[in-house]
Amino acid sequence: MSRFKRGAHVDSRAGFRQEKEDCPVPYGLLKAARKSGQLNLSGRGLTEVPQSVWRLNTDTPQEAQQNLSFGAADRWWEKTDLTKLLLSSNKLQSLSEDVKLLSALVVLDIHDNQLSSLPDSIGDLEQLQKLILSLNKLTELPSGLWRLTNLRCLHLQQNLIEQIPQDLGQLVNLDDLVTFKNLGMLDCSRNQLESIPPVLAQMESLEQLYLRHNKLHFLPELPCSTLKELHCGNNQIEILKADHLKHLSALSFLELRDNKVKSLPEEITLLQGLERLDLTNNDISSLPCGLGTLPKMKSLTLEGNPLRGIRRDVLTKGTGELLKYLRSRQPDGGSKEEPKTAMTLPSQAKINVHAIKTLKTLDYSEKHEASIPDEVFDAVDNSPVANVNFSKNQLMAVPSRILQLKDTLADINLGFNKLTSIPVDFSMLKQLVHIDLRNNLLISLPMELEGLTKLRSVILSFNRFKSFPEVLYHISSLETILISNNQVGGIDPVQMKTLNNLSTLDLSNNDIMQVPPELGNCTSLRALMLDGNPFRNPRAAILSKGTDAVLEYLRSRIPT
Repeated sequence: MSRFKRGAHVDSRAGFRQEKEDCPVPYGLLKAARKSGQLNLSGRGLTEVPQSVWRLNTDTPQEAQQNLSFGAADRWWEKTDLTKLLLSSNKLQSLSEDVKLLSALVVLDIHDNQLSSLPDSIGDLEQLQKLILSLNKLTELPSGLWRLTNLRCLHLQQNLIEQIPQDLGQLVNLDDLVTFKNLGMLDCSRNQLESIPPVLAQMESLEQLYLRHNKLHFLPELPCSTLKELHCGNNQIEILKADHLKHLSALSFLELRDNKVKSLPEEITLLQGLERLDLTNNDISSLPCGLGTLPKMKSLTLEGNPLRGIRRDVLTKGTGELLKYLRSRQPDGGSKEEPKTAMTLPSQAKINVHAIKTLKTLDYSEKHEASIPDEVFDAVDNSPVANVNFSKNQLMAVPSRILQLKDTLADINLGFNKLTSIPVDFSMLKQLVHIDLRNNLLISLPMELEGLTKLRSVILSFNRFKSFPEVLYHISSLETILISNNQVGGIDPVQMKTLNNLSTLDLSNNDIMQVPPELGNCTSLRALMLDGNPFRNPRAAILSKGTDAVLEYLRSRIPT
């Protein structure tokens, strides 16, 4: 009624007719949105968002320009800033940078459009808590998105995004995790996660899941039959139950280092595909004998655990001997036939091509050969190899063709060979995360290795080092250094303190005459092994109390 009364006083191009011609959004909707703070424009066939929507908070309403009197219900100066904008199921191909003008937005739903990109200014929506972007054509996300630190819900499923950027970790309040049906790898490391959302179970293609450096107390219960790698290091996991393991039948690598695990259940045998198990720095005192029956197990790391009942010489002989020992302790006396692995099946093939293609693993171990045949590297044939195992051969030099794998190689095992040096060009393997060089004849490492900026662990036990390799002080990403059973005479505590990520340092059975008190300042250490050295202090009684007690004792001896 009031609309017709006003009509006589208004220019014929203004009001409803103007909005109708220039803007596909009814003026009444905009007027109502100023009062409610909500605007629903879903399913209107919009190819672009009208400027009047972006300027809803900033422009003076038309009725205010018409020198008229308003009833109490029409006071435009009492308008509410827009907090909820729904634009789903339209034909939008882009969003204007002017989205930043709606600075009070809490919810923005743009799902089911044709967006191939987002404006960087979306990062200016500081109040935004819910952003729905699913069913679009996004290939990447703007850097501005990571400024939305109040964001609690982010939906990105059914886009064209191939990987989640590391910057996702900046969204510290995110608790409704994104879902991608085709996502192969998800890295949620270094957040504050205490539990894993069930939505992860919907990731039908997920093969690698990184949950390191969070606050998890249990393994995630994920009915995810595709998962091959689960990285849960640096959490607060104390107990492993059958319920946590039964869904992980496809798992080949389980990382639980730097947790508080006290024991492994016999149900560990459910993980029949397990090849690598990292239990470094836990509270495990014994191992289930069934662990020795896992048919594909190639690497079991246990440094930094208070293991009892297993002789140290068994532990230092490597995974094969340890598993054999566990099998012998089974009730049936270990009379079972040795489990056959893919490498030992009666076949003419020396090289497990299946492992290369599906597990990204190049295994040519325990052949006792002086060199790696060319056909081993030829078998890779452009496949992305992440793991190489050349241990237990007679290698006197690192195979030069290893550099062919430099773009993807993350883990290399050259243990139990006869290496006397590491070549300088080893530093070209920029993706390396783990290096195992135990039981060789090494006396030094080249300084060029400081270029390995992703390296987290290095094993140098049972070599011939007389001094601590200088280059290790310069690799800040290192979390584990194992250099036991060498002839190391001392360490530099000042340089050691710069390794902020170092949690495990094994210097046992070396020639250290004096432990520098300043080593006590290396507070990132969770496992420090010093036994078997000729120093007099700290005494055995203090060493037996554990790492924290040793560090505290050393700090108390720093001259003031």
